Amino acid sequence: MAAAWQDVVRDAAAVREAAAVAVDAALLAGVLMRTGEQPNASDVVNYAPFTLLPSAVPRALFEQAYAVQQDFNLLVDAVSQNKEFLEQTLASTIKVDDFTAQLFRIYKQVLEEGLAQTVFLGINRSDYMFDCGLEGAAALRQIEINTIAASFGGLTSRTADVHRLVLNVLGKSEEASQLLPNNPAKGLALGIAKAWELYGSQRAVVMFLVEEVQRNIFDQRCVENELWNRNIRVVRKRFRDVFEQGSLDASRRLYMDGQEVAVVYYREGYVPQVYDEQNWEARLLLERSRAVKCPDIATQLAGTKKVQQELSRPGTLEKLLPGHPEAITRIRATFAGLYSLDEGEEGDRIAATAIADPDRFVLKPQREGGGNNLYGEELREVLEKIKDSPERTSYILMDKIKPQPALNYLLRAHSPLQVSECISELGIFGVYVRQGRELVLNQAAGHLLRTKAIEHADGGVAAGVAVLDTPFLV
Repeated sequence: MAAAWQDVVRDAAAVREAAAVAVDAALLAGVLMRTGEQPNASDVVNYAPFTLLPSAVPRALFEQAYAVQQDFNLLVDAVSQNKEFLEQTLASTIKVDDFTAQLFRIYKQVLEEGLAQTVFLGINRSDYMFDCGLEGAAALRQIEINTIAASFGGLTSRTADVHRLVLNVLGKSEEASQLLPNNPAKGLALGIAKAWELYGSQRAVVMFLVEEVQRNIFDQRCVENELWNRNIRVVRKRFRDVFEQGSLDASRRLYMDGQEVAVVYYREGYVPQVYDEQNWEARLLLERSRAVKCPDIATQLAGTKKVQQELSRPGTLEKLLPGHPEAITRIRATFAGLYSLDEGEEGDRIAATAIADPDRFVLKPQREGGGNNLYGEELREVLEKIKDSPERTSYILMDKIKPQPALNYLLRAHSPLQVSECISELGIFGVYVRQGRELVLNQAAGHLLRTKAIEHADGGVAAGVAVLDTPFLV
């Protein structure tokens, strides 16, 4: 926490007053979620959880994260186009991980049939923590890159205004004026709009593919409204709607209920639980279509943990991004230590090291959505159980990052107001659009800061662990 807040954190009366103002400001600004009790009804809502105070972020690391985002966009796009790399990298994973295997089967089927899609849209979010390690100087370390359904670009567009008001109420107007403007919703919509335009049909709609349970609808509406403001029609459908209403014509244009679909923007489809036989059929129909998928299935595979681990191997980036030595240097500077648990001598050695010293590592399965990673004793127990089985190849091992905690208040509905030791995670949104071989858009689209109490090892905002935050650059 910046020294600027030390006087505030211990002033109980000032904190109580500021928290009351903050909650009303969040409701007023639209920093909203539906409730757990009525997740599909908007007549009862509450504020999305957020920090009372913006959290200190080292300016140099913040700027580094922005500077490398276009490079990561290039890299994700390159991986998605490299069939040989995806096949080799995921060969061991698809033997033991049914979900990745099923995605891969669809990927191969669509390639064999020949891609109907000619415009490609990537919306990703690269997540980082600030590792203080042994030397004490903080370093930017990438946790993961999300290539499907990267959320909170909408709500975080509104959170800085709340923190600006809180700082003003606390008599810190100079600091309030230093908070950066941030509007990922606009940047994400720009990418979707560009893909819609290149698809080339004014009558076609953008389809948000959404969950059955839609607590986080307002985050999506922020992006959706940006599209409506551009006179682009948006429909919201679930996998089962696609199964029941979706069809392809002779040139593989996608129709939903008779409406042509130009862009399919996935806010669903990243966890195995949502797929039954019908939903897999719906996914295949979407992938076979000419519509711009965000992401297409190759780009979803490019976001797997196994690919992340493989990218950190010496020489891999050079093969994927020939002629981009500076981009490679910037990307590599953000990597944490990543280790393969594939069968063989190297995997045996890594597994043994982690079992002997579990607090050094994080064990990551091939899953998105937060709350899946394993730490400490739990990591040791799982590895002990699977160390001699092929199942261990469905995980990767990563160095545990050690950020510097800071004091803050996490504001949650129906929760007591109490100070917590917290750590933060910075996400940078990236958007790119490719038509055929030509990259026509490639940019960073804004940032997301999420903060959680140090007793929670894993989990994001939607998982109920982290809260929304705003960076205060120091």
